Amino acid sequence: MITLGIESSCDETGLALYCTERGLLSHALFSQVDLHALYGGVVPELASRDHVRRLVPLTRQVCQEAGIQLADIEGVAYTAGPGLAGALLTGAMMARGLAWALQCPALGVHHLEGHVLAPMLEPEAPEFPFICLLVSGGHTQLIHVQAPGDYRLLGESIDDAAGEAFDKTAKMLGLSYPGGPALSRLAESGDRAAVALPRPMMDRPDLDFSFSGLKTAAITRYKAFTGKDEVDAEQLTQFKADLAAGFEQAVVDVLIGKSQRALRQTGLSRLVISGGVSANRQLRKAADALVADGVQVYYPRLEFCTDNGAMIALAGASRLQRGESSDLAVSVKPRWPLESLMV
Repeated sequence: MITLGIESSCDETGLALYCTERGLLSHALFSQVDLHALYGGVVPELASRDHVRRLVPLTRQVCQEAGIQLADIEGVAYTAGPGLAGALLTGAMMARGLAWALQCPALGVHHLEGHVLAPMLEPEAPEFPFICLLVSGGHTQLIHVQAPGDYRLLGESIDDAAGEAFDKTAKMLGLSYPGGPALSRLAESGDRAAVALPRPMMDRPDLDFSFSGLKTAAITRYKAFTGKDEVDAEQLTQFKADLAAGFEQAVVDVLIGKSQRALRQTGLSRLVISGGVSANRQLRKAADALVADGVQVYYPRLEFCTDNGAMIALAGASRLQRGESSDLAVSVKPRWPLESLMV
């Protein structure tokens, strides 16, 4: 079965074709980073308008690259939530219209399920069950994945997600948008032990996260340093690098520490790390070190860490093949708990 996947939940327009027999056939992605950089963050109305401009050309592109015609598509999967309502509606309307024209089923897919299953696109895919650390701009969650569609939330951020804390701290340091990658680049020239920062909630036995306090601690250290009477430009530059390095290390320590706790509590030895922050080099380095303790670690390839159509096509394909579909009424869910997908 050939499925077209459409991702439009935020500021990336992703299209992909996935075949249940042959795997991923093609994929294309357009990022709106340059558009939103002018405003220092995502502007929902601009995001929606740009999705409208990109959806049809990208659909033609993936069909051409896969060597198929539109008529060969047997199902359409689209991100129905969570995400920005307007952005979600652009993909949903495109999917419903195309499915109606092709007389094939369409299915709304949970965005986070796409991220959870993204490593299944790799040649060495993880076996079920496993623990998934889903860490992105808007979500930080630990999920017990028993099987596709069988998810149990073990813990999540009670305030800022890790990606949000990265972005807000980067903005405080005067770094360019998007802040997370910019902060990580700055951290490469810093001393990770130079600025003492807390590891929030590591002394609690649960699996929840909190990064708001860490962000506040970083801001407090920055204001204290810059409030000194004599701080030259060279000292400030080095302090920013040290603070970025210390902040990044604190986030990584918490993410890995909680993941280890989840593995111990469930007795599992397979860890999947997915979402935009899973591209972070320090996080991957720390996770790879768990292999020495018998943990099998999996990630999506870098291009599938951020939002993309391939993960939506994959997540939707198996459900469509089982006969699932959405009705003709176009509806999206800007807020949509992953556990609601439990079979």
